[in-house]
Order: sequence, then C-alpha cells, then structure tokens
Amino acid sequence: MFTRGLLLIGLFSVPASAFAGVKIEHWTLANGARAYFVESRELPMLQLRVVFDAGSSRDPADKAGAATLTAAMLDEGTKDLSANEIAIRFEGVGAEFGAGVDRDMASVSLRSLSDSGLLNPALDLLAQVLEAPAFPAADLELKRAQSLIALQKDAQSPGAIAAKAFYRELYGQHPYASDPLGDEKSLKAITREDLIAFHRRYYVGANAQVMIVGDVSKRQARKIVERVVGRLPAGKVPEPLPPVRKLITGWQKHVTFPATQTHVNMGHPGMRRGDPDYFPLYVGNYILGGGGLVSRLSVEVREKQGLSYSVYSYFLPLRLPGPLYIGLQTKNAQRDQALKLVRQVLTDFVVNGPTEKELEAAKKHLSGSYPLRIDSNGKIAEYLAVIAFYGLPLNYLDEFIPRIEAVTIKQIRDAFRRRVRPERMVTVTVGGER
Repeated sequence: MFTRGLLLIGLFSVPASAFAGVKIEHWTLANGARAYFVESRELPMLQLRVVFDAGSSRDPADKAGAATLTAAMLDEGTKDLSANEIAIRFEGVGAEFGAGVDRDMASVSLRSLSDSGLLNPALDLLAQVLEAPAFPAADLELKRAQSLIALQKDAQSPGAIAAKAFYRELYGQHPYASDPLGDEKSLKAITREDLIAFHRRYYVGANAQVMIVGDVSKRQARKIVERVVGRLPAGKVPEPLPPVRKLITGWQKHVTFPATQTHVNMGHPGMRRGDPDYFPLYVGNYILGGGGLVSRLSVEVREKQGLSYSVYSYFLPLRLPGPLYIGLQTKNAQRDQALKLVRQVLTDFVVNGPTEKELEAAKKHLSGSYPLRIDSNGKIAEYLAVIAFYGLPLNYLDEFIPRIEAVTIKQIRDAFRRRVRPERMVTVTVGGER
C-alpha cells in the first residue's frame, strides 16, 4: 500500500498529556541509524516505522517524482521475490506494509502481531524490501502510468491546481516548490536507473531513523532494529537543503478554470519544526483561523458576511520554513470582496493580537478539549517519527501543554508582528471570471 502524504497538518494539536509518562528509549546503530523505542504491552502488536531524509525535496534536477516512485516501488519486488509474492507473504503473517513520501521525508511502516512466529518472517521481509528492492521495469511502467492518471485527475480539480500553483509561486526554484507526485514531463523522464541511484544514495543507515512501539522488551527492540536496518550501508547524511527565499513583496496570480467558485490559497513561508516562535504562532493561529467556526476568519468571512462556507489558516512547519497558509472558496463574483476582508482580518490580528477571552478559550480547547489520539501503536510511532526526524527533544510532547498554557497575548502579538507580513502574501486564485 502506498500513501502520498505523511505529515498531518495538526500533528502537534494533540494533548501532550496523552504522551506523559511514556518512556522513550533511544540509541544509535553502528551504521548510523538512530532507534527510538516505546514499550507498550496492552496489545500483542508491534508498529515499526523507518523514516529517511528522502522526501520530494531530494528529487534529482528535472526528475520530480523520483522520491515518490522510489517509495512506491519498494515492495514491487526484490532479487528473489515478485511483488505478488511479497504481498502474499506479508498477508500470510497478518502484517501490513506501507510507504509514503512528503516534501521532507520518506517513510516505511510495518504493523505486525508480536508473536515471534509471525513477527520474525515479517521483519525479514521488510529488511529485504528496504535493503535490496529490484525496481522491476514492468512494475515501474505500471506505477508511472498510475501517477500520470493521478496528474490528469489533479488537472481537473481546482483545489489541486490551486495547491500546486501556490507552492510554485511561494517557493520559486526551491525544492519545496515541486509537487511530490512530479509532473508529466519529469515522470516520463525517470528511469529505473534513477530509482536505483536514489535508493542507493538515501536509503542508508546514516540517513535512517527507526521507531518501534509495541509488545516487546528493549532487548528485543534492539535485535529488531538490527534485523531490519542493521545491514543497510552506512552511507552519509545528505547535504542541507538550500535556504527558503525571503519574500520582500506580495503578488497575486489567477488561474482561469471553468467553475462558479474560486479557490483561494494565500500565504508566505512561515516556520520550521522546532521554531522558537512555534507556540505563540500555534496558539495565535488557532484564534486567527485554526479554530474552526470560532476562529476570527470564520466569524468575519463566513458568519457575518457569508462570503465562504469554509475559511481557515494553519502553519505547516517543515525542516525549513513551511507555509503559513490561508484557504477559502468563494463565488467568483465575491472573490475580491472576500480577499479584501481576509486581509483586513489578518492585518488587524497582526497589529492588535487576540483578546484575553480569545486566548483563554484557545488554551482551554488546545489543552483540554482534544480527544485522546494516542490510541494505537501506529499513531505513537508517527509522533516519534516527527520527533526523531526533526531533532526535537525527547520530552517535547510532555512539555507541550505547559508551553501552550504559558503563552501570553504579548508573545502572540510579538511573534505575529515579526513573522507574519500581510503585505508579503502570495495569493493564488483558481476559478472562473467575475
């Protein structure tokens, strides 16, 4: 199974209290792979996730989509096994395999029962898939065809058109500008040799983080990690990505599409993972546009003026500054009116910040109203993957709610004044003529 997206926008919108008391073990293998382990004995299950700095930002020049195809092809065959044989063997031991890519990372996951008679064959198979995928030519052509069909579907979706155009406008020549799926020209140019080279360069020990959550001891977990990634060549960590450009002015781009509604995407580079302004910006954004119907944008644009059914904002922190994103849909004839109001609401919030009542409501919701989402080994492994990949402290989630509760109006106002610049917003609209 292959999934295109990995990171949930609201990944850290879960109460840290849900993670409180969970002991995270950490060690490093001889080949440089880093391991993170949480023992969980409630169910006879084990969740394993391996992440690599091998997202779409690592695509070779003119080969956008290579990272996505590499991950998609991992279970399409090894030297000794076909894709069908791999699928049958995973299914035969009740294991679930998955792989996916976003702009920063590639992720491979395995879910299995912890019984050794079932777990060990699944681990051996996973190790083969990671270490020596064959990238069969016939299967590559099938995956390529599937990707091209997906691109055709995207070309008929104003939302997808807007999202891709937004990233291109926002990031220019930076690797973040490209869609992880690639484009028609790049997909047709990718060869089997490109995938082999990409795997050889990035699927290595020094570039790997391994998460294990489940019904095993630390001693067993150490053996599992060695079994799965211990034979990967050490390799080396990739060079840092180029810096994201700082915008000095804003602009607007319209893409004509035969529709009665206009899709609006606007924003500018926001913050990275581990950003010192993360908590003031996170809490502030909940008040601005992240809090659903109670957010300022929703109240002013949707409730009072009826200009959009849904309007929202979020920060998407990546290894480098990901976008501050504001999105809405509105009637073509109301596009200019809606944009003007959104900019007014944003500017007012940047200048004046939230009220005390808004801040207290936000804190209450963020710290106490979210349901417990750490209810499976798989979800815990996802959180560990983000902590590991972005180098966050192991106590990050334990400290999350206290840091939310410590945010002040002054901190929000200061962070938004320094980091959010309405006059530098890139705006992409996709829809019909007015």
